[in-house]
Amino acid sequence: MPARKLYFESVRVGDELPALAKAPVDRVQLSRYAGASGDYNPVHVDEVYAKSVGMPSVYAPGMLIMGMLGQLISDWARGGQLRRYGVRFIKMVWPGDTVVCKGRVSDRHGSGGRYFVEIDLWAENQRGELLMKGQSVIQLFYSLEDENRQRSGQAPIVVEVPRESILAPQAGGQGDGTETEETGAKKAPNNTKKSAKTATAGPPTPAPIAAAKKLKK
Repeated sequence: MPARKLYFESVRVGDELPALAKAPVDRVQLSRYAGASGDYNPVHVDEVYAKSVGMPSVYAPGMLIMGMLGQLISDWARGGQLRRYGVRFIKMVWPGDTVVCKGRVSDRHGSGGRYFVEIDLWAENQRGELLMKGQSVIQLFYSLEDENRQRSGQAPIVVEVPRESILAPQAGGQGDGTETEETGAKKAPNNTKKSAKTATAGPPTPAPIAAAKKLKK
């Protein structure tokens, strides 16, 4: 039986996505990711090399954690289309770390038969430290009736929905003073130092979430 789809009419600003806790990162996973992604940077797979450049050990590529947050989105937004996905790397992930991915609906709006929700995203380790934060925009059908109409070639259901938004609270009551990569984007919970780099993904044409490609460093 196919998973229940998500429709715009059932989404509310402030809704939290079910947290996704991944198994502790290990060196086997890092090696497999290197083979799958083609990213063979030795700092991720060669312990001796990583220590020679001043690291305590190998560490996980940021794109691996970005992929975990992407899984959180795809698991939640069933039947939706990914319109934008951007993240900011905050803290390194080491072997033995557990990554917990979280999200919250921060904006909701619709016009002309097109309906969008914006999601604040973040990932934490087992100590509650912020590893990554980001934002995505998902396009959804308004309802099952709307989906059936459009798939049969009829005009979409048109409901004008003014933008509704919230500011996500800061985790632990602390902020790092950084801004997200999108102008005006809401900040995800934040309790660590400034990030070093960002990554974004946004298909130029609608694409099912399941088919969204990961970006490489």
